[in-house]
Amino acid sequence: MLKTFTLGGIHPPDEKLSSGSAIVPLPLPEQVKIPLSQHIGVPALPLVKKGDRVKVGQLVGEAAGFISANVHSSVSGVVVNVEAVVDTSGYARPAVVIRVEGDEWDKSIGRQETPDRYLSAFSREEILTAVQAAGIVGMGGATFPTRVKLSPPAGSHPELLIINGVECEPFLTADHRLMIEKSRELLIGTRFLMKALGVEQAVIGIENNKPDAIAKTWEAVTKHTLGIKVCPLKVKYPQGGEKQLIQAITGRRVPSGALPISVGVVVHNVGTVYAVYEAITMHKPLIERVVTVTGKSLARPGNYLCRVGTPVACLIDAAGGLPGDTGKVISGGPMMGKALASTDVVVTKGTSGVLVIPENEARRKTARDCIRCAKCVRVCPMGLEPYLLMTLGEYQQVEKLERARVMDCIECGSCNFTCPAHRPLLDMIRLDKSRVGQVIKSRK
Repeated sequence: MLKTFTLGGIHPPDEKLSSGSAIVPLPLPEQVKIPLSQHIGVPALPLVKKGDRVKVGQLVGEAAGFISANVHSSVSGVVVNVEAVVDTSGYARPAVVIRVEGDEWDKSIGRQETPDRYLSAFSREEILTAVQAAGIVGMGGATFPTRVKLSPPAGSHPELLIINGVECEPFLTADHRLMIEKSRELLIGTRFLMKALGVEQAVIGIENNKPDAIAKTWEAVTKHTLGIKVCPLKVKYPQGGEKQLIQAITGRRVPSGALPISVGVVVHNVGTVYAVYEAITMHKPLIERVVTVTGKSLARPGNYLCRVGTPVACLIDAAGGLPGDTGKVISGGPMMGKALASTDVVVTKGTSGVLVIPENEARRKTARDCIRCAKCVRVCPMGLEPYLLMTLGEYQQVEKLERARVMDCIECGSCNFTCPAHRPLLDMIRLDKSRVGQVIKSRK
């Protein structure tokens, strides 16, 4: 019997339109804008100025503290400026703007795996140093600095590494294609992470709607590795959430307000694992990633390997151009993604997809009064009461929101999806979390 988590969850249509499309490198844009804050934590400090020439892989932003991440140039060319640019949040933040000239890579970066070094040749400290230097962050969307995640707090004891290959968000297929096309590399990256954490066991969780990825990964595990298992999972959203995935695979529940390490588990996304593989075997920083570009009206939905800082407009052009019936462009998927104000917004380390939604599906339906049907309560994977959180938010009852565990919300959108009154539950709860977060911060 296939495993899954037990509390809440929904079954939105998969809409994996690009699952059969191989990863295609995207041509270089004329200009990139590389944000200095592509991660949770303190923004990187700029190391370049207007007029400087840079190469691919050159450090242009230095991590400013423990919870921060290095930022590298994804192209070669001339720095046009270091200025504020609008990112996916809609806010203007500092970024390095570079005019592309050629494709000259830093000499320290290899284009293929170093053949004379194997897992045993790398110490734990070498792995951690390489991950930190490469500016790797969680590529499933959270963008938490990976070096920090590989350094559990004193007194904690990791027992198991879980590799998140669920990709439960509708439409998105970037991780799916990575597992098919880079299965061997992902297993090597997994072994590096196991060594860094000091664990002997790892499990790769993949939902059962990806049978080709499961088969390919099983084949690679059988041929190349020990201590790694593949765990097929029942399809249910949001199984890609850390706490839901841990519960599905191990049966353990992460307590409210706690991190996965509290139950002896560390979770990393497959995109992160591949970035770790490249950082260690090729000294390659995180300068590019696979992005799904998809939508029902797009001519060529696909998966594109593109440089960080590439405008979203370039990806849409590669997929056939913006359809005439476009109503909304989303960074990410339909459940947790955010609508973009402009296609000039750029790809960052955490950009997993670009979704183009037709006008007839992009319009919000008129919100009505809550009828207390409790559907949002039944589907919440965190055991919250979304209707209550929204009501408390409308009256700005911050203390009650905190007691009602609003900060436990993983913003999966299951409540929005199931609400028969079309109430903007997720939007309001996101605002509530911001308010409560500010209050909690002010106490420290």
